[in-house]
Amino acid sequence: MNKVSDIYILGIESSCDDTSIAVCRNNTVLSNVTASQKVHSLYGGVVPELASRAHQEHIVPVYQQALADANITLDDIDAIAYTHGPGLLGSLLVGCSFAKSLAMATGKKLIAINHMEAHILAHTAANNPDGNPEYPYLNLTVSGGHTQLVRVNNPSSFDLIGESIDDAAGEAFDKGAKTLGLPYPGGPHVDKVAKTGNPLAYKFPIAKVGEFEFSFSGIKTSLLYFLQKETKNDPDFISNNLPDICASYQHIIVESLLQKVEYTADALNLKTICLSGGVSANSYLNQAIRTLGTKKGWNVFIPPLSLCTDNGAMIALAGFQKHLQNEFSTIDASPKSRWKPGVSL
Repeated sequence: MNKVSDIYILGIESSCDDTSIAVCRNNTVLSNVTASQKVHSLYGGVVPELASRAHQEHIVPVYQQALADANITLDDIDAIAYTHGPGLLGSLLVGCSFAKSLAMATGKKLIAINHMEAHILAHTAANNPDGNPEYPYLNLTVSGGHTQLVRVNNPSSFDLIGESIDDAAGEAFDKGAKTLGLPYPGGPHVDKVAKTGNPLAYKFPIAKVGEFEFSFSGIKTSLLYFLQKETKNDPDFISNNLPDICASYQHIIVESLLQKVEYTADALNLKTICLSGGVSANSYLNQAIRTLGTKKGWNVFIPPLSLCTDNGAMIALAGFQKHLQNEFSTIDASPKSRWKPGVSL
């Protein structure tokens, strides 16, 4: 029997190429199971049709393992939370359909979750190494598809302050890595290779855009032109200088992020800064924002790696917050490929 005070949430994430399902008891993660899709490495990027097919293959065994790891049954679940958007529509439909089927078959409550808000609410998990931030705070969400600055007023109130006008930071990492001949996903490989390189060896530009905006397309293009010029004179330039190239490219991406974070934090007079999204696992970004935080007197919060990348736990955690507010969804709601944080369903 569940205690009256306990709420059990099943969280289903299928926005891109990771099928992930988790169980949370209140804000404590009991299980968090993820099946990744290696097939996309053959193409250097996510192929939407292959992603949706893989979700169909993975979702039932991942669901079964998540319940087993949490040592509960579906009868114990109070509500089913799922990623409603943003993301690849075909991938979203798989998770959405599975969640709705479970809800219809069992009478469980259904909760539609904004993927970007869920990344932010990973900070509400119990036992996070940095603890839980106090509101309001500034959140930098950095992932393969999004780069956003969000003022978080409370667990159900988000103000989108600014975002990238073109490529996301994670996309710049992956495309740069592809240009350098590194495997997909490229971000972790750039991070690893850069550890032995000089981040100031080569200079790349930071785009001049709106005061709260980002732009990474120019950084990616400048790397391409730089490599074309250097390899014309030395065909082995990349292989001979790969650590320095990776370190310098990574440095300019991180520097462009930090400049905007510092400017925005000062403009909004916020002293609590949080990271979320897959790129928040980048070791250079982690170190750099903590160093800047010490200089600025910020309180900096970064989730554990398991809550940085796309995962079911963040969906369940967001679902718990919505459950507290009695914010439930109807069975006829259609998933959204585009959906900004702070915008109602």
